[in-house]
Amino acid sequence: MKAEICSFGEVLLRFSPAPQGEWIRQGTLPVFVGGAELNVATALARWDLPVAYCSALPRNPLADDIIDYVESRGIDPTPILRSGQRIGSYYLTQGGDLKQGGVHYDRNYSSFSDLDANQVDWQPILQDKKWLHLSAISPALNAGVARACKELVVAASERGITISMDLNHRAQLWNYGSTPAEVMPDLVEHCDVVMGNIWSAHALLGIPLDTDIHAKGKRSHYVEHAQATAEALQSRFPRCKVIANTFRFDAPPTGLRYFATLDVDGKQYVSPELQTPSVVDKIGSGDCFMAGLMYGLYHQHAPQEVIDFAANAAFGKLQEKGDATQQTVDDIQNRMAAPSPAL
Repeated sequence: MKAEICSFGEVLLRFSPAPQGEWIRQGTLPVFVGGAELNVATALARWDLPVAYCSALPRNPLADDIIDYVESRGIDPTPILRSGQRIGSYYLTQGGDLKQGGVHYDRNYSSFSDLDANQVDWQPILQDKKWLHLSAISPALNAGVARACKELVVAASERGITISMDLNHRAQLWNYGSTPAEVMPDLVEHCDVVMGNIWSAHALLGIPLDTDIHAKGKRSHYVEHAQATAEALQSRFPRCKVIANTFRFDAPPTGLRYFATLDVDGKQYVSPELQTPSVVDKIGSGDCFMAGLMYGLYHQHAPQEVIDFAANAAFGKLQEKGDATQQTVDDIQNRMAAPSPAL
């Protein structure tokens, strides 16, 4: 089956050292193959959707191993470009969280970060595609990659391809002289589906944010804010018809609460609030939500089913070690039918 979905982003090696220098004493440094957009593609392939992955890797044996790995997961690696000199990576201490500042990126001069406009023939990559997915992480790398992203979404838009954007906000990456608000609107204006949260929509697109929302603290207030954010997005970007917002809150000492909203056709749909007393790995949960959202929309499921599936997919990923999910559709649907554990 020809791949109808293409996910575009950087392959990353995640090095996961044990804390307090224990990784040195143990002489081990666990590594995972990931990257937000690859995590999405991995989940979609796991759920039997025809998906390809576009990135850039050098020509060396390590990159060959990664391409073999991608193909072994049921993903078409044909669009992966072979150029440049190195593979991007990041270091995150075991138990850490990308959003808590404990991450160290090593992505400068990677094959992907060397991309620029007028370098790639997008025609063969987009041929036969019905859906293109990318995230705000890529244009955060540098001006050249941002230009390549713009060129790609314009090419996909001209072909009538559905485009989705994950508003991943990585503040550490936006350091090349352009602000997110100067870059992201030119990309989002071509998007049909946007996923993020009320904070990333504010940081990346300048959508109004109630800075006192945490003081209010009620689920109903977050849901109302999500609707206001969706309405502002749709007003500013008329092509965007589907907007999802996620909410993930730590519940001390080790627990977590999670829910999400979906705004489509002027109506809002809200997932149940999911709770867990402990978390194995937070990495990739948002990517799993994005994949769940795409899965439901691709199959034209009812909006409530779409948001419930996406939220439960993300929630299940919290109990998996590594970047990409191994959950099946049945695993997620069984969770949807079961009560959430009490904290």
